[in-house]
Amino acid sequence: MNKIKFNIKEKRILSIALGAWGLFLVISGIIMNKQIKPIMQTNYSLKVERRKIEEAQEKTNEIKLKDIEIEINTPISVNIKDYLENADKISENTIKNLKLDTSRININEANTYQYTISYKKKKYIGNIKVKEKELPNITISLKEINLTIGESLSSNPRTFIKEEITDEVYNNLILDLSNVKQNIAGTYDYYITYKGVTYQQKIIVKEPGPTIITPKDNNEISCPKDATIDGNTCTCKNGKAYDKTTNECKE
Repeated sequence: MNKIKFNIKEKRILSIALGAWGLFLVISGIIMNKQIKPIMQTNYSLKVERRKIEEAQEKTNEIKLKDIEIEINTPISVNIKDYLENADKISENTIKNLKLDTSRININEANTYQYTISYKKKKYIGNIKVKEKELPNITISLKEINLTIGESLSSNPRTFIKEEITDEVYNNLILDLSNVKQNIAGTYDYYITYKGVTYQQKIIVKEPGPTIITPKDNNEISCPKDATIDGNTCTCKNGKAYDKTTNECKE
């Protein structure tokens, strides 16, 4: 392979050319570096600002759920905003993407249930308490009941209450007659409970009295007050004898 030989003049020209080219490359590098650096800084700044905005939006759209109470048999709302503690601080776009699940709630049975709201991959849990319906406040006055052995005793609470009561109140009364002995003469207490308040009154069970037949009941015979009738015969009490002539009980 033949080598190229340069004379002194050519070598000088070549050195100057190479030096100029090197200087050009250095200057170009400096210019390029100055141009690229601001672009990189700008892109980084935009990313930081975008992240800050997203974090601020997430904080603003933070989902907080309410604990809710409803009365038994009350329909539950299907409006998601009714379940949000901070609905006014959440964007409409976020609210549109929320999903409400109330499938675990039984409005016909008093209890505490959970509902969920989902957003993207997150799930939020809230409570719904289904409580018994609030009953009206009333004052109850009970009757004193007189009962004769052999008579039936009503189990209807209305029989024992002086006031007129609604069906709503009636359905929530508890009548307790467990102390009453209908076949034994005596005085017994009975109770009615409403809204946790128990009222007490007496039932008096008596022996049956003598049967007195008056002329209207039997035209053939009329016994004196201190006698009982058995068929067509008067029987005096306390060992007295019955006098048909005078229709009296005598010693």
